[in-house]
Amino acid sequence: MCSPRDSGLSMAAVRMMTRSRSWGPGAAPRRGGEEAAPLQRREAAAEGKKNPSLAKRQRKTQKLKVAYEAPGHEKGESHKALEALGWEPQDWRQQLENIRTMRSGKDAPVDWLGVEHCHDPSAPPKVQRYQVLLSLMLSSQTKDQVTAGAMQRLRAHGLTVDSILQTDDATLGSLIYPVGFWRSKVKYIKQTSAILQQRYGGDIPASVAELVALPGVGPKMAHLAMAVAWGTVSGIAVDTHVHRIANRLRWTRTTTTSPEKTRAALEEWLPRELWGEINGLLVGFGQQTCLPVRPRCGACLNRSLCPAAQSP
Repeated sequence: MCSPRDSGLSMAAVRMMTRSRSWGPGAAPRRGGEEAAPLQRREAAAEGKKNPSLAKRQRKTQKLKVAYEAPGHEKGESHKALEALGWEPQDWRQQLENIRTMRSGKDAPVDWLGVEHCHDPSAPPKVQRYQVLLSLMLSSQTKDQVTAGAMQRLRAHGLTVDSILQTDDATLGSLIYPVGFWRSKVKYIKQTSAILQQRYGGDIPASVAELVALPGVGPKMAHLAMAVAWGTVSGIAVDTHVHRIANRLRWTRTTTTSPEKTRAALEEWLPRELWGEINGLLVGFGQQTCLPVRPRCGACLNRSLCPAAQSP
């Protein structure tokens, strides 16, 4: 896409260029915006009598109009668009550094029970990736401690695509209980495992689009699976903690109403080199300090920089 400077031709210049081109090959250049010389017009008319199809093409060409800019694309609006692209939250770098300091102990549940710690590191790579995906599916609406317990029971039972497909629903349910919505997750795990066996040879897909197409897999899970299972940062993984904290710190231009809208808002301005760090950092911060109810603002280094803490 051209930049505003590249596409900044005045409308007068555009119209002049359009008219000069519309005469077609062989037309003499105009001077000072004057009309074509009478001799040229007479010659063109004579040629048109000899060749009616040529005259028709010339009349059709003269009607050509080229619009290089949409209406309302004025200089002021272009300037505003550029300003919007450069938006970033006030004090966000200091806020981020303070959160890093508060999280330096790495002692939140996510740090020792998160998805990175739930799979069997001695299993074959594709089995590890499958276990990462299942731990993410179980983690929805569930505390890390409960997810980790379910993963331990599944691994003891045998956590591969084949073993899960051979397990009846009642047994699988007893193994993952009491994760949130465990009955639905039994169904999703069975459906997803069958798809992985049939389409991916027991492995998991290596793209966000294919991952979110699996039953029970959402955008947050897909981005985390890409990062943990495949080592690729494909986007910011936003759960309820990241969603809540981003809005409290005003890290979005306007208040967002869902984690997915928060992800899109964060990715508009947050430097890409921070995308892989931000989930674990904010999740742990949300588990320990910026709690959903009664946040511990008095113990937070951002208490003087957080708009939510300043609100009555």
